Amino acid sequence: MRLRSFFFSSIFSLSRSHSPSPSLPSSRLSSSLSAAMSPAPEKSRQGNGECNNDLKSKVTVVGSGNWGSVAAKLIASNALKLSSFHDEVRMWVFEELLPNGEKLTDVINKTNENVKYLPGIKLGKNVVADPDLENAVKEANMLVFVTPHQFMDGICKKLDGKITGDVEAISLVKGMEVKKEGPCMISSLISKQLGINCCVLMGANIANEIAVEKFSEATVGYRESREIADTWVQLFSTPYFMVTPVHDVEGVELCGTLKNVVAIAAGFVDGLEMGNNTKAAIMRIGLREMKALSKLLFPSVKDSTFFESCGVADVITTCLGGRNRRVAEAFAKSGGKRSFDELEAEMLQGQKLQGVSTAREVYEVLNHCGWVEMFPLFSTVHQICTGRLQPEAIVHYRDHKA
Repeated sequence: MRLRSFFFSSIFSLSRSHSPSPSLPSSRLSSSLSAAMSPAPEKSRQGNGECNNDLKSKVTVVGSGNWGSVAAKLIASNALKLSSFHDEVRMWVFEELLPNGEKLTDVINKTNENVKYLPGIKLGKNVVADPDLENAVKEANMLVFVTPHQFMDGICKKLDGKITGDVEAISLVKGMEVKKEGPCMISSLISKQLGINCCVLMGANIANEIAVEKFSEATVGYRESREIADTWVQLFSTPYFMVTPVHDVEGVELCGTLKNVVAIAAGFVDGLEMGNNTKAAIMRIGLREMKALSKLLFPSVKDSTFFESCGVADVITTCLGGRNRRVAEAFAKSGGKRSFDELEAEMLQGQKLQGVSTAREVYEVLNHCGWVEMFPLFSTVHQICTGRLQPEAIVHYRDHKA
């Protein structure tokens, strides 16, 4: 009976992502978003179908790593089709010098390819790389944040006071900031420091697979306007990338954050060759701790969110093939003798590992709140990462009911 209910729930989730949206409020941004959601989104290049330039939304992607480049590719393909969006999609690039001495930004704009973080994939001729953060976001009224979470506080401080007008944001960033008053989700950090509404997009999304247009799903979490969420859905959706809106920002974002800790645990299991039964157990316990901690931090989090792409699906794919799993596997194979920093530099070619820092941040929250004993898996992962326990300890703990 449960399987049957889950099946029909899944079908309902798929159908609602394609349901028609109500009209949007009348403001500069909302007018352009409403036009973007019109039944015939293809741009007309001749007269009557062309949206007034003053009403067109401008999109900037803040970040240009592996996932940021894929996000720019998805958005750029739709910006060309949606009549209320400017064709050009700007992408802020943290400038780097390539081995041949060329600047990464120049190479992206010349070849239409992020040769360092997404080689072999054309981003779209309408993607323009910009190394100047303030210039990249200037005049944009839709901001897509997709950088390692440890950089977000600095980025927001640089943009403080620079974002004006009717602006919407969405965060693809997985992680949290731990402050004296408690954990702060990245979407909240963006909203508080920049004074703008921020949705989130999370899901079972291995970037390289989406880059070559293999089918995938994602979840948009929203807090206020369903209409804005529907527009983000349309801006990201393609035949191979299906996006569903969920009225649960905190639940969606915490799923995307905490699953990286579970992936580290799965990597330990793989490195120690403990087998599929053990890995399945770790994934189940991890998902249970994800749900329990999410509800302790934010009682409004919905149970159903954990059955969306951002929940169980993301746990599965990250524990099978993500970078956190791969690096944790190498760590366990070394017996914990090689540091995560060393392995990150060797294996990820400049990309950043999220799970280890998130495990530390989660442990800080658990310790501050007196919840360490309630979350044995999360606590054990952190202690293995910091060398207090050996990788074998991943299955040698008392499994408290969270």
